[in-house]
Amino acid sequence: MQKSNNSNESHGFVAVAAALVGNGFIAVLKFIGFFLSGSSALFSEAIHSTADTLNQALLMIGIKRSAKLPDKEFSYGYGRERFVWALISACGVFFIGAGITVYHGINSLLQQKEIEINPIIFAILAVSFIVESATFLIALRELKKAKKNIPISNLLKDGDPTTIAILYEDGVAVLGVIIAFFSTILSYVTKNIYWDGIGSIIIGLLLGIIAVILINKNRSFLISRSIPEKIKVKIIKILEADPTIEKVIDFKSAVLDIGTYRVKCEVEFNGSGLLKEIYKDDFLKEEYALIKDDYSEFAKFCADYVDRVPRLIGRKIDEIEKNVQDHVPEIKHLDIELN
Repeated sequence: MQKSNNSNESHGFVAVAAALVGNGFIAVLKFIGFFLSGSSALFSEAIHSTADTLNQALLMIGIKRSAKLPDKEFSYGYGRERFVWALISACGVFFIGAGITVYHGINSLLQQKEIEINPIIFAILAVSFIVESATFLIALRELKKAKKNIPISNLLKDGDPTTIAILYEDGVAVLGVIIAFFSTILSYVTKNIYWDGIGSIIIGLLLGIIAVILINKNRSFLISRSIPEKIKVKIIKILEADPTIEKVIDFKSAVLDIGTYRVKCEVEFNGSGLLKEIYKDDFLKEEYALIKDDYSEFAKFCADYVDRVPRLIGRKIDEIEKNVQDHVPEIKHLDIELN
């Protein structure tokens, strides 16, 4: 049974839109600060914010494209496009954000170029801290709003990777601003510019770690990650609670998009339970009274009844599928097969 596929465009949209605007603005400010001071750490932060802005543009493309309705070519919809673009974004964080930042930090250590301490630098870092903290909190709120009363550790494991990407990237951005601030201060106080380069390298390494986490998360969704174990157990309990089902023999599932699941399972029917369902309205009593003394009529009735049994079983399977989807509305595609 397939339910209509509602648009999932809302998942992550607010967090991505806020981060896209915020990081674009901050990237310009940080580049201004870099040109005024020559700070390697501030350059790293400028590259970091630029990479984040480009990555969030990719995430927005993924959100938009994942909301396309199913068609003849993609009967299960385009939900996984979200994960494709999120994976490209994560690779961008690794190669552009982390790669350029670490390279520039190492280069600054080798060249030992003097930096100019300017009050404007600290003003820019302060504004960056405020804006990136705000976008971080927006992403955290959106992640919690999607599934209330669930521990944050579970949300980070099974939540929308788009929102999680914003959460991680802006979390590192906030930490990066703090690192840039202290590396600049240490360079000025100690008169040792090594601190500036070290700060840049630390920021780059943090970006690399976050990128690897996001790449692995999106990879798992793209190779048909199963639904969360807790939901799987719930579905099996619902199925086996039905008197016509003896047990669930095989269970397969896949996440098609955030809040969109596909489930296929094989069940063993309980013969006596199925007969009770068929006979529960006593609709055979009248037929029995008419044909009990006529074998030929009884044989005709049996032949006719055998034709009706598959339809009765099909109707029962439809009822079971509807019951499961009522309890777990995230299941948009459910197929139950008899053993």
